[in-house]
Amino acid sequence: MFWDEFGFSFQESLAPTWARRGKRPIFRRVTKERRALSTAVALTLSGKIYKRHFEGSVNSQKLIEALDHLRRYVPGKIILIWDRARIHRSKITKAYLQNHPEILIEELPAYSPELNPEEYCHGNVKKGLKNARPTCKSEMRSLLDRGFARLRHRPDLLLSFFRRAGLSVRQ
Repeated sequence: MFWDEFGFSFQESLAPTWARRGKRPIFRRVTKERRALSTAVALTLSGKIYKRHFEGSVNSQKLIEALDHLRRYVPGKIILIWDRARIHRSKITKAYLQNHPEILIEELPAYSPELNPEEYCHGNVKKGLKNARPTCKSEMRSLLDRGFARLRHRPDLLLSFFRRAGLSVRQ
């Protein structure tokens, strides 16, 4: 499984849009909160997506909560391929992984997000939300869930994320 975390805020950048002639589109910010929600996502070669939302930024405790969530749905051994983020290398995370030998970790080379297909997965979800203006965190969570649900029904798109990362995958 390829693993990554990403955040979504009420201050996301806007994409070009349209409006009636002579009327300028107006987007109002709800809050100045930087990171409203974060999501930890695991993407499998078979096209399954496992995710866990959190309020605020992901820290080591939230990462462990996400790993426990994953263990509930995936029986047996789990091979996680993730980047070298500070929370992945923290003492708390390492202690947790020591106590759970069924989770094997493989690290991606430093500064190489293009090698992780999950980056393209959550990038696609964020792109679909470019001009969305949720008014609260629950609405934001709902928009994110719809984005991942859309991807679950598009195995061709998920396969393209693996190819984009330079992996040779057969259907």
